[in-house]
Amino acid sequence: MDISDLEIFRAVVESGGISRAAERLHRVPSNVTTRIRQLEEDIGVQLFLREGNRLKISPAGEVLLGYSKQILELTIETLEALQDPTPRGRLCIGTMNSTAAVRLPAPLAEYHRKFPQVKLEIRSGSTRTLMTEVLSGVLETALVADPVPDARLGMVKIFKDELVIVAEPGHEKITTPSDCAGDTLLVFGEGCAYRKRFEEWFSDSHVFPDRIIEIDSYHAMLGCVVAGMGIALLPRNILESLPEHSRVSVHKLSRKWNLSTTCIIWRKESKSSRVDAFENVLLNSLK
Repeated sequence: MDISDLEIFRAVVESGGISRAAERLHRVPSNVTTRIRQLEEDIGVQLFLREGNRLKISPAGEVLLGYSKQILELTIETLEALQDPTPRGRLCIGTMNSTAAVRLPAPLAEYHRKFPQVKLEIRSGSTRTLMTEVLSGVLETALVADPVPDARLGMVKIFKDELVIVAEPGHEKITTPSDCAGDTLLVFGEGCAYRKRFEEWFSDSHVFPDRIIEIDSYHAMLGCVVAGMGIALLPRNILESLPEHSRVSVHKLSRKWNLSTTCIIWRKESKSSRVDAFENVLLNSLK
């Protein structure tokens, strides 16, 4: 059963017979008759009661007629939506916690104001998780840090963040991994781009931290730094937004390590007008 079968069936019912339906559809009557019989065979029920040369819709046909009207109307609505460039529908956006907290509120408010027909949904996660969910179709787009290039993904750079090391007050100056080799690293779980950067900073100098502890929020992470549990790497703008920021020492990284690039990503073959509009809002927010 396809859309054209339902159109023919509906035309026969509304026209009152095969001949009139054929005229309406610009088909020959034999073609209409064949298609109706094929439709009945496909779905396994009789759609019309045949009384001589007259057709009367059957109870099963009445049921199909109601559904066919809904299906055909929804088909027209779908085609109009696809041909209309105005963003509409559901947009599920993935983002890192840091981006959601500091960078996204204003652009999301602007997007909602410009495109009220779009229902926004936000999911947070690590860069690795978000990339996987975009590729699998769970997310339509995501904002990720330092993404690994993937031929299946389109991506555009949106902004850069300065990364800094934070330690307890009075910690000796940190300029190289050797200055904090005995410290515990406070990091997010596997898949976090900032954790990966921190670990690479150590391994590049063939120095390894004493211990790694995973923490699931920046507030808790900074509280642990203040308490002297260890050191952490985080974006400066996140640090400055937290109440405890004045109670830690801040240490700059060298140019090779101190900037992280956040990109918007999407599957290349399925970029929608919703994602295009979101990308434009993000880029315009930086001007």
